[in-house]
Amino acid sequence: MTDAPLAEEHTRIRIAAAGDLHCRPDARDEVAASMAAVAQQADLVLLCGDLTTHGQPDQAAVLADACAGLDVPILAVLGNHDWQCNQARELSDVLARGGIEVLERETRVICVKGIDVGIVGLKGFVGGFSGSSHLPDFGEPLLRRVYAETSQDVAALDHGLREVELCPVRIVMLHYSPSATTLDGEPVGIWAFLGNDRLAAPIAEHEPDMVLHGHAHAGTFEGAIGQVPVYNVSVPVIGRDFWIFELDRQAHPGPAIH
Repeated sequence: MTDAPLAEEHTRIRIAAAGDLHCRPDARDEVAASMAAVAQQADLVLLCGDLTTHGQPDQAAVLADACAGLDVPILAVLGNHDWQCNQARELSDVLARGGIEVLERETRVICVKGIDVGIVGLKGFVGGFSGSSHLPDFGEPLLRRVYAETSQDVAALDHGLREVELCPVRIVMLHYSPSATTLDGEPVGIWAFLGNDRLAAPIAEHEPDMVLHGHAHAGTFEGAIGQVPVYNVSVPVIGRDFWIFELDRQAHPGPAIH
């Protein structure tokens, strides 16, 4: 007589995500209440850019103060609003004092309830989408620099997904959209400034569990790149402070990945 196989134990991971918080000093109390509440509900918090209104360090301090001491990992990418004053490094330093780690073309592996969650974080950039508008690698040097910047994003995303390929959970966190499927509702004439579908190639190849982005305030919540779900978690789109995703994974996947 053989023993019946043991049922696999699964763990539920709760991931809170939002973009376009647009923090400012006169909203300090609201931001603090929102972060305190989500820290009680989630195992991991991901912030998809436009953390501030105009990219000023005192605006970043509002979010940093709200997050200081919270017992939950918080990762973020910056957005176009956060670059407005060209003080991205200062913003990242201020946010770090509140325990918020800003990723830019980087990966992190966070162990959540014994499960390794691999996160690839980058702002992304503009460039357009097939069928609407595409910025070509041609013409004026300034425009070609924009194209080259996006090329670096594509390479970094591909590299990052390879780095976390053994993680049981893999998430891409962006500000700009990699898919037109989450832009419906935005005027087609501005799609080139809302993201670019060149980022879709590494996503389609490596098939992470989900892709999160913000920026498109009038876009659509859910889209896809092949079989990969893409979520626009801009606060104006989700209509709440955070959207909480629940993922079930086997509780004991093996050795941690570092």
